[in-house]
Amino acid sequence: MKYVLVSGGVISGIGKGIIASSTGLLLKTKGLKVTAIKIDPYMNVDAGTMAPTEHGECFVLNDGGEVDLDLGNYERYLNITLTRENNITTGKIYQHVIERERRGDYLGKTVQVVPHVTDALQEWIERVAQVPVDETGETPDVCIIELGGTVGDIESRPFIEALRQLRRRVGKGNFIQIHVSLVIVTGGEQKTKPTQAAIRDARSVGLSPDIVACRCAQPLHPATIKKIALFCDVDYEQVVAVHDVNSTYHVPILLDEQKLTQQLTSTLNLDKLNIPAAYVQKGKDLWKEWKTLTLGQDRLFDTVTIALVGKYTDLHDSYLSVIKSLEHSAMRCRRKLNLVWVEAEALEPATNTSDPAKFHKAWHDVCTAQGILVPGGFGARGTEGMISAAKWARENDIPYLGICLGMQIAVIEYARNVCGLKDAHSVEISAETPDPVIIFMPEGSTTHLGGTMRLGIRPTVFQPGSEWSKIRKLYGEAGEILERHRHRYEVNPEYIEQLSEAGLNFVGKDDKAERMEVVELKNHKYFVAVQYHPEYLSRVLNPSKPYLGLVAASAGILDQVMESTEKA
Repeated sequence: MKYVLVSGGVISGIGKGIIASSTGLLLKTKGLKVTAIKIDPYMNVDAGTMAPTEHGECFVLNDGGEVDLDLGNYERYLNITLTRENNITTGKIYQHVIERERRGDYLGKTVQVVPHVTDALQEWIERVAQVPVDETGETPDVCIIELGGTVGDIESRPFIEALRQLRRRVGKGNFIQIHVSLVIVTGGEQKTKPTQAAIRDARSVGLSPDIVACRCAQPLHPATIKKIALFCDVDYEQVVAVHDVNSTYHVPILLDEQKLTQQLTSTLNLDKLNIPAAYVQKGKDLWKEWKTLTLGQDRLFDTVTIALVGKYTDLHDSYLSVIKSLEHSAMRCRRKLNLVWVEAEALEPATNTSDPAKFHKAWHDVCTAQGILVPGGFGARGTEGMISAAKWARENDIPYLGICLGMQIAVIEYARNVCGLKDAHSVEISAETPDPVIIFMPEGSTTHLGGTMRLGIRPTVFQPGSEWSKIRKLYGEAGEILERHRHRYEVNPEYIEQLSEAGLNFVGKDDKAERMEVVELKNHKYFVAVQYHPEYLSRVLNPSKPYLGLVAASAGILDQVMESTEKA
């Protein structure tokens, strides 16, 4: 097994996840099988209870694991399927060690960070690295390990020590470290001191970076690269400049142009691996398709404007997978995505009496958008604004996509304004509503939050008589689909008949026909809402079908896209 460690210095959020994913993609273009592990040094067991406005979105895996958003990057770039085991947190590893201690596995020894926690970390990494993650079902050749946070943080010390020991154990030729740092510009001069300090910090705790990846706004000057190489004790070629580009999908190309693939090959002795010719050719085809699609994005002129009406719009990473799904779909439709962020609360008159300009600006953005998206979320804040946006889309034949909460919003809006249930609501928002069209799932926990939602991949069955459905056509007329879920509330079965008779079609249900999964309006350009989160399975080269439908309908090419989907 070969290991690639991606660590970071100076600041967090520097782009380690994209660089790790891009490095994995370059290895896949060589025909190698790649897996990935993300280490997060926080005490939470998983990302399920963390605020999206602080930490970004919570990404959900097939097995229901609620994990760091970077695992979404790995799956999207590498087209692999990971498990909750691929995300290690301080809380998770300490819980694991304590459970072993309670069982008596340590035979009465004093349990310590070194060696017990560090040994457990290494065992975990080596075990998970062997698990197949792609369609081949074979053991991966390379494991990308991303260490969250910055080297030097007190929280990271056990992980750094474990990785130092792992490097020593697996030996030369089987481990390479890429350290991501920041080069700032002051007074027109590129400053290298932060990077020098970051490498010094890494070496002080036992890590020895082989490649220094410098994040910067502009390409590095040769003199800057030479200075970093000199003071960080690496060769000139081992300094890689990762400057700002038009799209994060260009980062693999940028790294390849600086010969990162060759450095990985020589350091890890990849040429000595026996890679089947079919895998090598598949890697070449992948690289050709990737470059054709992503570079072609720069030559697009037609735009498509989508208004995202959400409640966490202050931090765009709260909707990272949603953004990526829209980007994937826009590339497939050969359009430039113009994503307009609309704070749902701003659409509510009662909350904007003191700021009418904000209210009118929000409504201008919604009314001029070619498509409207209401994504998932929790709590009451902004829901009335979302309902108003859904009503506008329904009444004005504007393409609409509702995700999770966005589906529940669509149902509430329809119940109020079409079925005449003026006080219809969700019990999450209004516990005393006389018409609870959205209810808490019976099996849900009211005392614990972590891991208690309906999580992971589950089947959705398209119902008889739904052959007209646009979303069903986008799925290639599949009778059953598999998508990932994350929710506590659902459509109340007692209102299904009334809503259906009024024209709200529940075209997709769960495999027991008890839970509503997909709603759609028949005589509408594109009005689709789903209880699941299709963004979690969207890939760069294979966009999520509900998102593809929204973008295609907004661009006026839905019929062509549906036709191409049926032929495929």
